[in-house]
Amino acid sequence: MTLAKEVSMICKQNKVKLIIHFYYEVAEKLNYESIHLPLFKLKENYEKLSKFKIIGTSVHSVEEAIEAQKLGATYISAGHIFATDCKKDLPPRGLEFLKEVCNSVTIPVYAIGGIKLSDVQMDEIIKCGAKGGCIMSGMMSL
Repeated sequence: MTLAKEVSMICKQNKVKLIIHFYYEVAEKLNYESIHLPLFKLKENYEKLSKFKIIGTSVHSVEEAIEAQKLGATYISAGHIFATDCKKDLPPRGLEFLKEVCNSVTIPVYAIGGIKLSDVQMDEIIKCGAKGGCIMSGMMSL
C-alpha cells in the first residue's frame, strides 16, 4: 500500500494515469477507478469490481477475450504478438491471432509482446483492429 501511494503521488505530479495491476483492493482504498487484473483474478472477483470504470485484463486466446468481455472487462491486452525475450520459449501468436481477437469482441484490444518503437509494427497492429500496442522492452532500452 505504501508503494502504491508513492507511485500514485508521482503519477499525479506528472499528470500520468495510473492503472494498478493485480491488487484491486489497493486501487479501491486509493479511490482509483482503473484496474488491470490477470484473467484468473477477474474471474474470481468480477462481482466485486462495480466501483471501477476501467477494468483491463490480458488474454491469450479468442475464447479468453470473449470471456473477459462477458466478465466486464472494458479493454484487453492480447499477446504475445511478436517474438520477445520475456517469453523466449514460446512462439509468438502473431498478427492473425490479434486480428481474430479484435474481431471477437467489441471492447478495445491492445497488442502486447515484442512490440518495438516502430511505425511499421504499430501500423500492422492497427490494421488488425487493435486500438494500440503496449511497449515494455523497447521503453526499457531508451
